[in-house]
Amino acid sequence: MDLTFDFDDTPGKTAKMKVVGVGGAGGNAVNRMIAEGLNGVDFVAINTDEQVLEVCSAPTKVRIGTKTTQGLGAGADPEKGRRAVEEDRNAVYEALENADMVFVTAGMGGGTGTGAAPIVAEIARDIGALTVGIVTKPFFFEGPKRSQRAEEGIAALKEYVDTLIVIPNQRLLTIVPHDTPLDAAFRYADEILFSATRGISDLISVPGLVNLDFADVRAIMGEMGDALMGSGIAKGENRAKIAAEQAIHSPLLEDVSIAGAMGVLVNITGGQNMTLHEVNQATTIIAEEAGENANIIFGAVIDKTIADELRITVIATGLSNNGARRRIPGLNRPRMEYKAISSVKAREIPAIDRIDQITQEVEKETNARMFSSQLRFDKLADDKGGNGKGAGEQHDEFKKEIVPSVNKKLEKDEIQKEDTFDDWRLNKDKNGTDEDYEIPACRRKRWNLF
Repeated sequence: MDLTFDFDDTPGKTAKMKVVGVGGAGGNAVNRMIAEGLNGVDFVAINTDEQVLEVCSAPTKVRIGTKTTQGLGAGADPEKGRRAVEEDRNAVYEALENADMVFVTAGMGGGTGTGAAPIVAEIARDIGALTVGIVTKPFFFEGPKRSQRAEEGIAALKEYVDTLIVIPNQRLLTIVPHDTPLDAAFRYADEILFSATRGISDLISVPGLVNLDFADVRAIMGEMGDALMGSGIAKGENRAKIAAEQAIHSPLLEDVSIAGAMGVLVNITGGQNMTLHEVNQATTIIAEEAGENANIIFGAVIDKTIADELRITVIATGLSNNGARRRIPGLNRPRMEYKAISSVKAREIPAIDRIDQITQEVEKETNARMFSSQLRFDKLADDKGGNGKGAGEQHDEFKKEIVPSVNKKLEKDEIQKEDTFDDWRLNKDKNGTDEDYEIPACRRKRWNLF
């Protein structure tokens, strides 16, 4: 695959972009973007906590929920955050008015960000802006209740944004060193939010080697649903190849490949020594990974402040609309692979949720350590297309044809002194079982019957 480029030096109308930080984490992300000198966007901070809002660097600040919270915050209550923003809906509307594109950034799991961000996104959509949500999910150590609130907030936000990028903070543990202080880890999360926003906004607002207009970005991100963000940075020889491969295999992708994405937005930023060949090489690698059906747009930006470094950001969109393939981490064998499906019949369980159930069924008939077959679920199988059989029916055939029977025929002289096993066998006899015993794996191990 080869790509060609058109250069456009004609200045045009620049889209008006606004970054809205909702809640404490959203405000921190806005502070980071301002400190890093993110250009071409207006910043808005929205919060229920008056004290936190005062120290925010955003030029436009909207305090919500004066009656609901008395300026003391939402107290980790998303419902209070939702009521607060509804109370000052007009003020939020005025802050977002005339925007062509709105980035709604927040940390999911708290009160204000989780409860107010969906309403802010709804207002942004109402004024006709392309609305992109960029949010984080909490670390596991923040507790299950916060994680549950985050999932509920993400589901609500998804209803109102054109594209939603979710950054799982837990994945940062695979990136940052083990001795990273807690506050530094949270600052790194702010850096990821900043990188995702910059990767999109720079393509529109910063004059570059390869320029894009707002219509290009809208084509990739408008009404696309779930999206993924990956980034890569490399120096020296083969930096384009290395950075591109880092971006498409980023730990932040949460084991989901960009293969099958409906749209891919690529930002390539380098110093004055960045070459057209490097842009071509990097974009070709990403295009091949995404697949021939993906609509790919990219821009190349010159940043005079970096020398030998090449920075690539990839935003893959439309993953929830087309059944993009998910990678399951683990050993080569056993390995399970499935495709996320957009819809199934109401009475059926999605293959995503059925994996654990099927695995348990298989383990009843085989030692898990010997299980080397590959289960594959796809949309056709799950919706009874192709061969007309659903995943459940295919699984039954799989067990009959592939899984070896490990039912052990037991003779009396094999029992000997295993009293606990003998009790178990006698109970089976009382229940009318035949002479072929299906022994659970945990008991086979205990009685050395492998």
